[in-house]
Amino acid sequence: MANIAKMLTATRGRGRWDWTDWASYGYLILGVCIMFGPVLWLAASSLKSESGLSEYPPSLLPTEQVRVSVPGYASPLPLFTIDAGERAGKQLAEIRRIGIQAQMVDPADPKAVIRVPVDGRTKVMRVHAAWDNYTDLIAKFNFGRYLWNTVFITTIATVLTLLVNSMAAFALSKYRFSGRDAVFLIMLATLMIPPTIVLVPNYLIIATLGLTSNPWGVIWPAVATPTGVFMLRQYMLTLPDDLIEAARMDNASEWRIYWRIVLPLSAPALAVLAIFSVMWRWNEFLWPMVVLSRSESFTLQLALNSFQGELTTAWNYLLAMTVLTLLPVTVVFLVLQKYITQGIASAGVK
Repeated sequence: MANIAKMLTATRGRGRWDWTDWASYGYLILGVCIMFGPVLWLAASSLKSESGLSEYPPSLLPTEQVRVSVPGYASPLPLFTIDAGERAGKQLAEIRRIGIQAQMVDPADPKAVIRVPVDGRTKVMRVHAAWDNYTDLIAKFNFGRYLWNTVFITTIATVLTLLVNSMAAFALSKYRFSGRDAVFLIMLATLMIPPTIVLVPNYLIIATLGLTSNPWGVIWPAVATPTGVFMLRQYMLTLPDDLIEAARMDNASEWRIYWRIVLPLSAPALAVLAIFSVMWRWNEFLWPMVVLSRSESFTLQLALNSFQGELTTAWNYLLAMTVLTLLPVTVVFLVLQKYITQGIASAGVK
């Protein structure tokens, strides 16, 4: 904590704050607000009730209007504070609203009905976190199934991506054969092809193999990525060839060299590719929407889309599910983030 406090209060070294210190910290604070402000608003809004989300003006904290039980009325009534008149400052409960007038009663004496202009009162609000958004989501919307589908697709696709891409990168970086550079250039040229161009051919292949509405139909087409091969190849070029030649002189097989020597030494680049792969698979929407047609095989992204109806949208559940969808990617990033700078710098990615 002391080191963090020292870092956050560091100046130019003169023992006092210079204008450049104020400008630097102001710029950093502005950047933090721009990047994390929407995430904070999302997390706070996910704890608001459906009525709280429609309140105007909106507030950061999850609030809701106070309701009180009044004798003679079956359900609790919303509470208001009267702003003007002889009842100014008094809290009354609304029975109904008719035009610009509202019929209200005093919760302590509900016998008399009082007419109050709707613009002469203020809602009584309280801070209230609607945790039901999360509990109802897990209980009613088969969230566990969607989560399992997404975890399965992301995990298997990431493992296969690391395996296939590292094999290709090993061959393109350490083997010398005719046409190696041409193969590498052709592979990089595929980065210029928009994914939507190959969407129909990929679907026809998956349909021919009978993998529609199957998680493997989502996994296989994206296992080999030019970005991953390029990044791993650039990193493996920095590995000494003498180490591999020494292993071959000791009668080590090519598979053993790849598995026991190249992969462990490429751990930083593999960690970076793993982060990218998890983000790609976890947030992928278009390809799963094309392949998966049954609701029981939906991923979290498709489940999020199902909350948006033609007439109504359950925004409170949609926001809560969005927060739950962000958490696993955030955890993966925090665990592997120490490899990002080292892996990207070593791989030569600018």
